[in-house]
This record gives sequence, structure tokens and C-alpha cells, in this order.
Amino acid sequence: MALGTLNPTLLALSQWRAEMDRAFETLHRGTDGATPRSRWGTRTFPQLNLLEDDDRVYVEAELPGLRMEDLDVVVTGSELSIKGRRSALPEEGLTVHRRERGSGEFHRVVRLPVDVEVDRVQATLVNGVLTVALPKARVARPRRIEVKAR
Repeated sequence: MALGTLNPTLLALSQWRAEMDRAFETLHRGTDGATPRSRWGTRTFPQLNLLEDDDRVYVEAELPGLRMEDLDVVVTGSELSIKGRRSALPEEGLTVHRRERGSGEFHRVVRLPVDVEVDRVQATLVNGVLTVALPKARVARPRRIEVKAR
């Protein structure tokens, strides 16, 4: 096919694909040109650990610079939701050379491995680490079964 006789449908599809590529690049980079990884440090924010012992499930989330007033922690069914907002630093009169700390709203939902007693959940924020202690529901706790010999 000669360059001068390019199929109009193929040309339209090519233009549409280029527009979609630009749109996805913008979504990936964000409006400030930074990738999600450089805006939040990782692709998922906040980073967390999910731990369990016989009686409780623990979620530890890294939230440097936030206060409890900035957070909304909710347990619904078998999910823990952590929402919050990190305020941006004022830039008036400043030249920004590097921006790696993210700002704005975030929302992280974690599926819990067992049912929990929602009324007894406790959350603390110490030195930028949110710890949520979720007592296991009675039916989710291990129970020792006595084996009898006959």
C-alpha cells in the first residue's frame, strides 16, 4: 500500500490509539508529571503489614506526618478501610526541585482473613504508624479439641 493511499479507517484507528496512549500516560503520570510510585513512594499507599495471632488480627500502616484527625478507619464485614488526607506543603514563594512525598486523599481497603468483633476494634497512631487491633470473632478463634481414647 502506498503512503498516499492510506485507508481512512486505519488512519482513524491509529489516531484513536495515539489519543488513548496519551490518556493512559496522563493517568499513569498524574497531572503533575510524577508517576504514582514517585508521588506516594509505592504504588499502594499506605504500605501495611497484616499479622495474626490466636486472638487478633493486626494491621500496621505507615502514615508519616498524619494525625488521627486526618484519618477515617472503618471496619465493615470482613474489610478494613483506611481513608485519609495528607496536606500539601505551601509552595508560595518556593521553587520545587523534587517532590516525592505525596499529598491529597487516599483510600486503602484490606480484606481480613477472618471475621472480627467490630465493637472491640482498637486503633492507635504512634510515630506515624497506625496499628489496628481487630479481635477475632469467637467462631474464628482456634479451639482445642480433646481427643478421647476408647
